[in-house]
Amino acid sequence: MENADHTLMIRRLLQPLIRYLISKGWGYIALRDLLKECYVHEAVRANQVEGDPTDSLISLVTGIHRGEVKRLRALALEAENANNRLAKTGATLAARVVATWVSDPRFCDKNGQPIQLALRQADGVKEAVPWIDTLLQAARIDIRGRTVVDEMLRAKTAELVDEKFIRLVQSAHFGADPAETLYFLGANVGDHMNAAFHNIKGEQPRFIERALFHNSISAQQLDTIRPELSKMADHLLRQANQRLLEGQIAGTEAASGEKIEPRRRLRLGVYYYEADEGDAP
Repeated sequence: MENADHTLMIRRLLQPLIRYLISKGWGYIALRDLLKECYVHEAVRANQVEGDPTDSLISLVTGIHRGEVKRLRALALEAENANNRLAKTGATLAARVVATWVSDPRFCDKNGQPIQLALRQADGVKEAVPWIDTLLQAARIDIRGRTVVDEMLRAKTAELVDEKFIRLVQSAHFGADPAETLYFLGANVGDHMNAAFHNIKGEQPRFIERALFHNSISAQQLDTIRPELSKMADHLLRQANQRLLEGQIAGTEAASGEKIEPRRRLRLGVYYYEADEGDAP
């Protein structure tokens, strides 16, 4: 029975992915080869307790021929390095800056809406408004402000005002580059799955992994309520980020001279999906 349950779960996880891959011209062979690479990569990670595992051990664990394991390990390492480079691009940094902008009271008005910021400190002093580098410091971004500004302008997340100020026009940053969009998709959905499997295995502490669902709702009613649900989700993420920013709880690196202690990362996400009633998962 357990195998049948796992088969059903895997089928439901794969169906949306396969549907998308077919629409992009990805055939079965391409996915099969990638699946082999992923099996090898995860098997290596799971067996590194006593050093680098041998190709023979990885072959035994995965069922993949030993002659292929060495090649696949090299491919997996190359892919991981590329992923790490993408994680440090302007788009990922801009996303963190925008999250701080909409959450930190220093950069919002009395109604909680993000205010425009000065591009240069001199203009900020003259107009008595914060400038962009102050926001970068709050978000713990250690790069030139112009780099982040250019990324936000490129993605139309923000716009310039009189060439002196920058104004936020979207409450979240969506990279203009398709590669960056796919990176965020993989990171968000991947961590959602990590949380779910963590809970299924009974590991502690248990992570948040919940969803609200309803059937038989009229399309007209959904058209009315959908914008309100979006605002509620946006409010939750803003509140959570504001709480993490208080007292500098959230940060990317330990400060210079700070006592070294274990560092962790988190991802709190919200998603929404709707479909015709007959389109069950």
